[in-house]
Amino acid sequence: MPRHLPSTRALLVFDAVARCHGVVKAADELCLTHSAVSQQLRLLEQQLGVRLVQRSARGTALTEAGRRYHAQVAGDLLRLENHTLEAMAQRPDGERLLVGTVPVLAERWLLPRLSDFLAQQPACSVHLQVFPTQVYMDEPPFDVALQYDDATWPGAIVRPLRPERVVAVCAPQSRWRAAAWAGDFREVPLLQLSSRLGAWQAWFSQAGIDRHPANAMVGHRFDLFSMVLEAVRADLGIGLLPRYGVARELASGELRLAHAFEGDGPRGYSLFVAPHRADDPAVQAFGLWLDGQVAQEAEAVPQPGR
Repeated sequence: MPRHLPSTRALLVFDAVARCHGVVKAADELCLTHSAVSQQLRLLEQQLGVRLVQRSARGTALTEAGRRYHAQVAGDLLRLENHTLEAMAQRPDGERLLVGTVPVLAERWLLPRLSDFLAQQPACSVHLQVFPTQVYMDEPPFDVALQYDDATWPGAIVRPLRPERVVAVCAPQSRWRAAAWAGDFREVPLLQLSSRLGAWQAWFSQAGIDRHPANAMVGHRFDLFSMVLEAVRADLGIGLLPRYGVARELASGELRLAHAFEGDGPRGYSLFVAPHRADDPAVQAFGLWLDGQVAQEAEAVPQPGR
């Protein structure tokens, strides 16, 4: 059964005409003649049976059907190009490991350690991509993933990797630090992560702190961990963040613990492995290396201090 797919050449010409708002500029961009561009447009319209471009004395414009079609195929062309570049980027003499991960875990925990793995596996190229949280995907495109324990990946081989520990942090000269260190958070502005609005209440409960705002979900609210971190730097209040996410700043003195208690985060992290890659040597080596990194981190947990 024939597939109803236009030629890539025709789609590229149509895309250029749509973006350039005319045949002449599209021809210049593609280094083609005016007649060659017009011919490709006609062939595409004939195959679709739909008028895509309206020609008039004032120039060329997309029809309503043309606008709808371009909105759909422009993204397809970009994805096709990305897939092609991805294939071209693979090393013929090595392996590629496509890792999906939570952005904050990748930036703050995985990437600072990754050179050690690459030293052990010099022929392996690691490609990191965002594994969206709370977004269902029937078949994620990753070989392995580091995600929250409750992430959904149908058919994946899953095992716990590491817990999450959270700490309250503030700017070094924060005006609220003395009270917070003494366990009094009643007047402290609590910086909130939008996806974890109950985190402060859980932390207060774990720490046995009863001097806190009546509504622990009130305060400045941010969508990203990185935004909360910058708000802490700016002394907008006190933030509750994963210990691994602020380890550098605590070690350098850029930030300070606002209280000595270190609590359990709402979720830990697990290693997800695509079933068809479970026996792959690079995947297995990556999993063993991750286990070693978690073990080293557990042995080097810093003690709370002022």
